Amino acid sequence: MSLGHISELHGLPVYDFPLPGANVPALPEAESVAWKLVRREGEPEDYDDCWDRFLDTVDPARVRALVLGAGAYGSELDLCEGPQETAARLAGAADRLTGLRALYLADLDFEEAELSWIVQGDVAPFLTAYPELEELAVRGSGNGFDGGPGLDLTPVRHERLRILRFVNGGLPARVVHGLVACELPALEHLDLWLGAQWYRRDTTVADLAPVLDGSRLPALRRLGLQNADIQDEVAAAVASAPVVARLTALHLGRGTLTDAGAEALLSGQPLGHLQELDLHHHYLSDAMAERVRQTLEPYGVKVDVSGQEQADDLGDRYVSAGE
Repeated sequence: MSLGHISELHGLPVYDFPLPGANVPALPEAESVAWKLVRREGEPEDYDDCWDRFLDTVDPARVRALVLGAGAYGSELDLCEGPQETAARLAGAADRLTGLRALYLADLDFEEAELSWIVQGDVAPFLTAYPELEELAVRGSGNGFDGGPGLDLTPVRHERLRILRFVNGGLPARVVHGLVACELPALEHLDLWLGAQWYRRDTTVADLAPVLDGSRLPALRRLGLQNADIQDEVAAAVASAPVVARLTALHLGRGTLTDAGAEALLSGQPLGHLQELDLHHHYLSDAMAERVRQTLEPYGVKVDVSGQEQADDLGDRYVSAGE
């Protein structure tokens, strides 16, 4: 499955900041939308000029959410700026974007850059520059394809961050190591797309142990460990994970989950306290999918076992989003 562009961030609809001279109605109120900044090669405005004009046109102090797309991000084959330049630009505007609460880094679809080729760097500078940020989502990893370091997270302390998402086809273990070394006392929702080894996932279940222990993330209530080619192993680890007892939502979908993983999950600790269990895009048999529903739905758990995939053997199983 190819990922498309997001349509909402922080509860606000995404709105593309128009090109200069575009025949558009009056711009929306600064706080009413998630502003998307994107400029492509050949357009009559480069990204630097777009950024400057945005800050001079929209009241930056009232901007709540930003979505950065092509121009700020791309693949190593693109004439895009690197993540370091993007981080520096945002840091330089921190004294003007004082109301910023949500940031989405690299909203690119497959026509702009394949998921596994989106160039990323260390995302800690964004957190440091915006201590009031509540939501951060990062698409892609650029995990060394361009000879650079790729996605990383230097340990930081951040008091306000509530939602953190890493969406990619191959999650580097160093990101998980950095994450668990961070101090994120307000983090309620963590979503990690682990990806596939083919796309340079080197995160293992052992790397996830500090997340599953829960002691480093005291406010965590919603956990996603999805899109993994080791989804059965993840499910087995989750089955006895201490953090699960205080979760309201658990997302283990988008990956290669089979009956073995679901059996381990159902044979582990009780899950009836959850509000949501999302397993969509899976390789469960009809009987197992029905068993999951019948086991948990009587407790009021919203169970999603849609998107059943078929595979004759292990080599035919794929994550939802890889390349």
